[in-house]
Amino acid sequence: MFGIPGKQAVTLTSAATKQIARLMEKDGSKGLRIGIKKGGCAGMEYTMDYVSEVDAMDEVVEQDGARVMIAPMAQMFLFGTEIDYEVSLLESGFKFRNPNVVDACGCGESIKFDESLSPSQ
Repeated sequence: MFGIPGKQAVTLTSAATKQIARLMEKDGSKGLRIGIKKGGCAGMEYTMDYVSEVDAMDEVVEQDGARVMIAPMAQMFLFGTEIDYEVSLLESGFKFRNPNVVDACGCGESIKFDESLSPSQ
């Protein structure tokens, strides 16, 4: 929807593709749908859900056996994002390196986008 011909909406690191493919196999899902919702101290939060069906309006990114669907309302917010999967001594999880984010809360779970990206504009 908001893509550039020949360029994927998001990129996945090798660690992210391995984890997503592992989750898809374990759950038997068609992939993970990534979205944005209002919430958190900075205003917005990422969402990730298993999906059993690909929606016709989803932007689909497939890489090395991993499939990510981007919900329609999140596409303009996520374009250009790199998704990684990191493991440390205390936690593991997906990390979003999003060039559209202008601010984030201290824990990194909540984000804020430039006002010009707001759908109400």
